[in-house]
Amino acid sequence: MTGESIDFVLLLLRVVVGLTMAAHGYQKFFLGGRIPGTAGWFESLGMKAGTGKFHAVTAASTEIGSGLMIAAGLLTPLAAAGFVGVMSVAAYIHRNHGFFVFKEGIEYNIVLAVIAVTLATISPGTYSLDHVIDLSADWFGWRGLLISAGLGIAAAAGLLGVFYRPPRQA
Repeated sequence: MTGESIDFVLLLLRVVVGLTMAAHGYQKFFLGGRIPGTAGWFESLGMKAGTGKFHAVTAASTEIGSGLMIAAGLLTPLAAAGFVGVMSVAAYIHRNHGFFVFKEGIEYNIVLAVIAVTLATISPGTYSLDHVIDLSADWFGWRGLLISAGLGIAAAAGLLGVFYRPPRQA
């Protein structure tokens, strides 16, 4: 593969995955149960009573923001940390449901988080805003992996530690 074809594939991957994540957040704001429905659902999954709206707005905003940033290739390691944080919380909460998404498993969460970390590690390519603003190559490689995975997992662990209270089994 040539550099140009690799850059095109990275662009395609970023746009598809980024807009998928952004759409995931959009639906929390504007479709189905919207924020009130999402808030109730989050509380039913184990977030502290009374904090559902905060989590619904935070998750939706993070999904839209990090999704659009990944699609544009803007501050990719930080955007990827947003992906990892949101998807880690979701995976942790759904860990007892198995792997497959059709059974509320963690499949979708893992795939999106790993793609985001991969982009933060190898760089978003030439057709990205990171390239336009000449974001230092120091942001990518091992540092990009550590920023995206480390920051995302730390944020998820902090959120879960403060707010998650597993629902009692019936």
